[in-house]
Amino acid sequence: MSLAIEDALLGRELVRLNAAPVSKDAAISEACQLLIAAGCVAPDFAASMLRREAVANTYLGHGVAIPHGMGEDKGMVRRDGIAVLQVPGGIEWNPGQSARLIVAIAAQGDQHITILRRLTRLIQDEARLETLCATRDANTIIDALTQDNPAPVHVTAAPADLAESFDWVVDYPAGLHARPASAWVEAVRATGLRVQVRHGNETADARNLVALLQLGLRLGDRITVSAEGEDALAGLARLQARITGLTAQEKADAAKAAARAAAQPQRGWVPPGELAFIQGIPASPGIAIGRLHTLATHEPQIADVPASLIDGGNTLNEALTATRQQMVALIDDTSRRLGPQDAAIFKAQAELLNDSDLITLTCQLMVEGHGVAWSWAEAVNRLAARLSALGNPVLAARAADLHDVGRRVLGKLDPSAATGSLRDLPDEPCIIVAEDLSPSDTASLDMNRVIGLAMSQGGPTSHTAILARTLGLPAIVAGGAGLEAAGSGAMAIVDGLNGRIYVSPSEADIASARAWAAELQAQREAEMAKRAEPATTKDGVRLEVAANANRPDQVKLALEEGAEGVGLMRTEFLFLEASASPTEDEQAETYRAMAEALGGRPLIIRALDIGGDKQVAHLHLPREENPFLGVRGARLLLRRPDLLLPQLRAIYRAAAQGGDISIMFPMVTSVGEILRLREICEEVRASLGAPELPIGIMIEVPAAAVQADVLAEHCDFFSIGTNDLTQYTLAMDRQNPELAAEADSMHPAVLRLIAQTVAGAKKHGRWVGVCGGLAGDPFGALLLAGLGVKELSMTPRDIPAVKAKLREADFAAIEALAQRALTAATAADVRALEGNA
Repeated sequence: MSLAIEDALLGRELVRLNAAPVSKDAAISEACQLLIAAGCVAPDFAASMLRREAVANTYLGHGVAIPHGMGEDKGMVRRDGIAVLQVPGGIEWNPGQSARLIVAIAAQGDQHITILRRLTRLIQDEARLETLCATRDANTIIDALTQDNPAPVHVTAAPADLAESFDWVVDYPAGLHARPASAWVEAVRATGLRVQVRHGNETADARNLVALLQLGLRLGDRITVSAEGEDALAGLARLQARITGLTAQEKADAAKAAARAAAQPQRGWVPPGELAFIQGIPASPGIAIGRLHTLATHEPQIADVPASLIDGGNTLNEALTATRQQMVALIDDTSRRLGPQDAAIFKAQAELLNDSDLITLTCQLMVEGHGVAWSWAEAVNRLAARLSALGNPVLAARAADLHDVGRRVLGKLDPSAATGSLRDLPDEPCIIVAEDLSPSDTASLDMNRVIGLAMSQGGPTSHTAILARTLGLPAIVAGGAGLEAAGSGAMAIVDGLNGRIYVSPSEADIASARAWAAELQAQREAEMAKRAEPATTKDGVRLEVAANANRPDQVKLALEEGAEGVGLMRTEFLFLEASASPTEDEQAETYRAMAEALGGRPLIIRALDIGGDKQVAHLHLPREENPFLGVRGARLLLRRPDLLLPQLRAIYRAAAQGGDISIMFPMVTSVGEILRLREICEEVRASLGAPELPIGIMIEVPAAAVQADVLAEHCDFFSIGTNDLTQYTLAMDRQNPELAAEADSMHPAVLRLIAQTVAGAKKHGRWVGVCGGLAGDPFGALLLAGLGVKELSMTPRDIPAVKAKLREADFAAIEALAQRALTAATAADVRALEGNA
């Protein structure tokens, strides 16, 4: 419904007058208690509101604050409503900001904007606002929030610098990321001064690490660092020396990273002679040969034309509604052309249109006197910069999504600001060069005119990279400023396998690359032609090759690519992709549909694996400081029978209707866990009269690998998750971009744990599979087979190449190769063995 502020949403019981909370947190909790008592939100919503304060500014201005919950916690909202806490004496909200009227919001959808439109109108009337902060009649506040009288607009000046200052241009190659920012904070605190960093119209307290990172400072950005306090000039000089003194180390680190990339053994095409190249990150394999077409970086000029807050709010609401309708059409088109998995990218984008922080910031800017189009664009840019600056590739992808969907809304708000970056492509097929492409631009590329992509920014996990792989476009990302300097019209070769682009190659280089591309295409066609054949080595050893699939509609592609079953069904995606937990009946239907789609082929269903990097808002799990080492996988399932029992009943109900189904439990680390899980499975099975099913566990932590011989006595099979096993073995967060190159599953320590797992399983006649990323690497698959792994499960598109590699091999030879890998010193040494495979 549309959220109108009326008695049903703001009754007398939701207004508390003359409150005197002792702190901001106490004020939020008190306001939320009103919502809880009125049945608007679950009891845990107060914690969600407090978490929101840690990541966003909910101070609207003029003494009004609007605390609300985290976006992922909308499942805690039982009905829409707002509560008002009047604090006549004021409470410090942020340094220098005192809140006297606290409006706590509970909204399930895009209704948030309606509340904000009324509040932004109200706070322009200072006399009326003063009355509300002092009134002893709750109806006065209720009435004020239901009237639609526009207020005059006032423009706020840009932020001022402190007493002493210096200017600096960021010269850290990777921008201001966590490591140097921590050094800044330490140096600032040592001065005892108040220090502010300003970039344009954005400022940050330099004592606050998160605030600094949220400025999103990049190489070349100009900033002003200012300070005030006793002996500020001398303190600022010490701080300047520390900031500039980090430059040498940052440049050295960047050079080391480049050297590591250059030292990686090159796979695939090698130029016939010395040929200079720009090193990026591989995003989509293949060779593209053609002329570059550089897309001009065009920041739209958005007129900042203030309008009445009522008109601006209505205009924004209409633009959001129209964009939602546009996204529905885009999702449908992408689903038909590229498949539902890629269409899910745009489903995620559509959710951003309901982001409360984005809408709040837009309204805050309109309150300051800015026009609606300018405010929307500025809000998008600020929030995207905050996400990008945090150094997390998942959040960086969300920043790209935010820019993409924000551009669509901006086109509705101000048609003159709309950009068509791909309108003017040359007639001949070209290689697109740009900072990055939006996901929607990538999905709509004309494949007759675009043969490759070279992005100066972005990452291999970005949605653009994912779509490029789906489309089969060779692509590199993170190529740096040198890419855009290459110039349109230059001939180039993009090597998506090695992440390199060669500019102005010779005729001999081009001929060599074309020959290699033809050879690669012939190889792919040969692999595809035999993809349905089993993966049997030359000396007759057969390996089972399966696919990782999450939903029934993904099975068709898996079988078409040559999968012999599903070796990993990640059931958490049933929870991640929904706003509420699926019921037992819904789960049973999904598992039955998976089994039917497989037509009797094996299906391994992994029980819910939540925790770590997979968090589900509507499960209301407690926040953990280190979720990768916390209550996840089997630990969570044993603590939450409300999650485990319905899932097991659903699996056994599906199995009772036929199919080759196995159950697999994640993150098992002890005998006690697997014994208890088996007991629960048997209780559920017996109660339903269902058939017995094989029960296995994931080997993801070193403890399980080391004790494999003990655990195998109580399991029917093992499946190794190489991504997590690598992370825990090497103590490297696999989401940290600075460690990505080092968190290598071919590290000998990881391979030795795999070998130990296979040996332990063999003592009890159990088979071992691998469903992590290493299984989808053809050379990695050889090593795993040589170590004794019997089943490999991977992304469907990796299957033809893996099968072909195994069919070319002699099993005795790959066993010897695996033994050599176990004695190697480094992951690079292991990869160097590929030439002997």
